[in-house]
Amino acid sequence: MKKWLVATLCSVVLLGGCAPTFEKQEQVVEEDENNQTVKAIIPSFQISDHYYKTLLPYESSATRGLVVNNLHSRYDIDQFEAGLTRMAKERFPTDKFLFKEGQTLDKKTVESWLNRKFTSEQLKERGLKESQNVGLNPVDDGSNKSPIYLSHIIEHSYLQKTAEDKVQLGGVVIGLALNSVHYYQNESTGTTIEDPISNDVIKQQGNQIAQEVVKRLRGKEELQGVPITVALYKQASSNSATPGHFFAYTNIEGNESSIAEWKAVNEQFYLFPSTEAEQAHSQDLKYFLNFKEKVENYFPNYNGVVGKAFYQNGKISTLNIDIPIQYHGKAETIGFTQYVADLANKEFPKELNLELTITSSNGPEALIVKKANKNDPMVHIYE
Repeated sequence: MKKWLVATLCSVVLLGGCAPTFEKQEQVVEEDENNQTVKAIIPSFQISDHYYKTLLPYESSATRGLVVNNLHSRYDIDQFEAGLTRMAKERFPTDKFLFKEGQTLDKKTVESWLNRKFTSEQLKERGLKESQNVGLNPVDDGSNKSPIYLSHIIEHSYLQKTAEDKVQLGGVVIGLALNSVHYYQNESTGTTIEDPISNDVIKQQGNQIAQEVVKRLRGKEELQGVPITVALYKQASSNSATPGHFFAYTNIEGNESSIAEWKAVNEQFYLFPSTEAEQAHSQDLKYFLNFKEKVENYFPNYNGVVGKAFYQNGKISTLNIDIPIQYHGKAETIGFTQYVADLANKEFPKELNLELTITSSNGPEALIVKKANKNDPMVHIYE
């Protein structure tokens, strides 16, 4: 008999990884760039070592909310922020650093950096000074041939303990989201034209923009001597069913003020099923299609199972599957969930991280999570 863990609503946090860690609550003093101190608390609860602890009271970034306006889809919004944190762990491990939303770049600064560069005539028309000409995107020449390359900037701060009861800024991670498609209006028809931006151009522009961002950050007193990581993110098209991905990052040491080299990041998302997945990862897609067929046989004449696969270094790491159902009662939902959990355990490779969400017109009905190389999934039935 399967020994599945059936989670209750209050314990759904266990799905984040290992069992939560409880430690004695710790009060610390945070030191800022002006040597001023603020008392804060490090929470005693940690979901797992996959996640950073944060100081309390929680301090939001002044740029909070801009990401929603600047990125095309919810997929990109979630992946850009979560992926940046994932990448930060290599340099700033969760057992030695605390997470804090960026405090150096305010909303006005980010908005001004996301602007286009202005010509002297354009500055004059707008009543701006040359010192305000800080846009990181190219000048608009009026020909529809000058794409907006940089769509968003996000800043994360990582705090480090310097003494038994003190923490200070130990590193900053900057994410630069770059557009993969140039959208503009056809002047004669009014239709929207989609002009793809090549990977070579995205990389070239990303490097150029990042160099200027690092130069400006180093000019800020509070970031002098602080290690900086910059990561480049390729945003998906506005109609994509999957998010974009990070493709490069660089580490700048505290005594450096420019970028010496980039390190490639091999990440990619695929929609299951899709032509792209068939061409790139046919065997993984075969596992999914076998699973999909058996799930849909449970509900005849119903076809709606889709998956989003995350690949790292050419190998599938995580597969999220959405299974919409027609709700006919709690008993049927429980029976179906048990069937799906057992099926997923049999059909997919053991080393794969799986997350399956069962929904109906009433909302989420069940969640199934199976961690890589674990024998039994964790199952939650929503009440």
